[in-house]
Amino acid sequence: MLQKHIICYILSSQPGPVYTRLHEAGRETKLFHFVYGQPDLDEIRGRPQKVLDLRNKFEEEYYMMTVGAPKGRMVTDRIDEIKPKRMIELGCYMGYSAILFGDAVRRNGGERYLSLELNPEWAAVAHMLIELAGLRDFVRVIVGRSDVSLDRLYRSGEVSKIELMFLDHYEPAYLTDLKLCEHHGMIVPGSVLAADNVLYPGNPPYLEYGGPMQGHNVERISERQVKSYMPESDTPAFKVIGNPNIVYQSVLRQPEGERDEVTRCVGWQEQV
Repeated sequence: MLQKHIICYILSSQPGPVYTRLHEAGRETKLFHFVYGQPDLDEIRGRPQKVLDLRNKFEEEYYMMTVGAPKGRMVTDRIDEIKPKRMIELGCYMGYSAILFGDAVRRNGGERYLSLELNPEWAAVAHMLIELAGLRDFVRVIVGRSDVSLDRLYRSGEVSKIELMFLDHYEPAYLTDLKLCEHHGMIVPGSVLAADNVLYPGNPPYLEYGGPMQGHNVERISERQVKSYMPESDTPAFKVIGNPNIVYQSVLRQPEGERDEVTRCVGWQEQV
C-alpha cells in the first residue's frame, strides 16, 4: 500500500493600499540606486534584514511586488519547521523573498536556495541585492522560463524532490509547473508548496486542480473571467498531465490582524 501526503499552503492578500506611483517606469532601477546609494552601505553589507528594511522603506513611495512581512512569516515558520536542505522559489523579482527565505533556510542548516526568474533585468538587480545581503554563495538566481528551469534542475540531478517551494511568479504557470513537478515525481510525501496571489487577484485553475479549495470560496473565485487565462503564446514548454493519484484537500484559516487568506492543503492517495 502506497500512501502519499502533500501539504500546500496558499497565501493570498486582499487589495492593499493605493500607491500614487504604482506603475512608474524604472522603479526597479530606482530601487537599486536607492539601496546602493545609502551612506552607511558598509554597515548594511552582509545583513539581510538591513537590506529588507531598505526595501520596505522604498515601498512607502513605490509599489513593488513583494511578499511582505505577514505572509513572509508564514513561510519562514514553515522553513523553521521543515528545515529544507534545498528550497525553490518561482519568481524572484527584486529578491525580497529570496533574501528573506534564503536567510531562513541558511539559518536552519540548509544547503541552497534556488530562485527562478524569467526577466533577466530583474534577476540582475536581485542578484546585486542578494550579494549585498551576504547571500551570494547561498542563493542562486536562475534566469529563464520556470518550467524549463525546473525540468533542467530535475534532469541534472540537482533537485530530485520538492521539499519546500514558493510560487509567486506568472499565475497561469502555477498549475503547469505543479503538474511538471508531479510528472517528474518531485512531489513526494512531505513536500510543501506555498502559493501566493491565488485568491487575490485570483488563480482559479490552480485552486480548482484536484479540488484543493473545495467548499472554500471556489465558486466566488471561479466567477472571474478566465477565457484568456493562458494565452497561446504562453503555452507550456512541456506536455504533462501531472499525477492523478495525488488528491488535494484544504483547510482555510484567517490569521488574526492580517488580511491574508491562508489555506493548508493535505493531499493523499492510497494505492493497493
